[in-house]
Amino acid sequence: MASDHQDEARSTRERLASELRRMRALSGLSGRDLAQRLGISQSKVSRIESGATMPSLPEVTGWAAAMDSTEETARRLVALTEAAFTEVSAWRTALRDRPHLQDQVLDRENRTSRSQTFQPSVVPGLLQTAEYARRVFALFDEVPYGEEELAAAVASRLNRQLALYQEERRFEFVITEAALRWRPGPALLLRAQIDRIASLSTLENVRIGVVPSDAEALTYLSHGFVIAYGGAENEAQVTVEAAHAKLSITGPEDVELYRRRWALLSRMALFGDDARAFLARLANTMREEA
Repeated sequence: MASDHQDEARSTRERLASELRRMRALSGLSGRDLAQRLGISQSKVSRIESGATMPSLPEVTGWAAAMDSTEETARRLVALTEAAFTEVSAWRTALRDRPHLQDQVLDRENRTSRSQTFQPSVVPGLLQTAEYARRVFALFDEVPYGEEELAAAVASRLNRQLALYQEERRFEFVITEAALRWRPGPALLLRAQIDRIASLSTLENVRIGVVPSDAEALTYLSHGFVIAYGGAENEAQVTVEAAHAKLSITGPEDVELYRRRWALLSRMALFGDDARAFLARLANTMREEA
């Protein structure tokens, strides 16, 4: 069953399509003429008006200009478009009728052929050991887990990790040193976690980069995100996990912003043998602390 936020996002897309369709009808401009002004096909104009295709922000502003719309109308259309491109799902709402969200995440990941994950504060879920994952879930205080729910969430997270061994799929990770040093448990737990990351980095379809704390900054280490590629046209979607909710972003301009951020973060990171050597030194530090 769709969440309230998913219903709201769908309703926003429908309102946008309806408003664009109404504006063109009132203007008397044909779909063919509008398509020529926007530089798109007439069939795309029809798909936009039916709600089957989301227009880009430049297409919406161009649509408003072609209708000689007022500035107020243009601003309203831009706001509708931006809202339609960003879906917000509150954790409390999403967990209302289920013990955890790992199966829903798996469904989304199964439609993904390639993903790029950045994490500045915690080891990404697909790379976590069972004990590390258990301790991370235990710290989730928005909707606290009971003992059975905690066990089920950990088991489902480990089930998701089987995808790493599907050679036709590609996984890329960039993790900060701070995330690797964050300790949800004793030093020995962290040492085992670092050893697992080093091991997974040897898989041909998995690329893991580590950003040392002393690396020269090329961009901000603001928050984690995942860029997922999939679908017939290999479309990209960005997922951001905030404290209160998950944001799903599909707007082309916003997705491109995250792609640029990923490129800069990758330039800051160590990969391959350099990354494994760094992880080995970090593991040795954890061994000494233990």
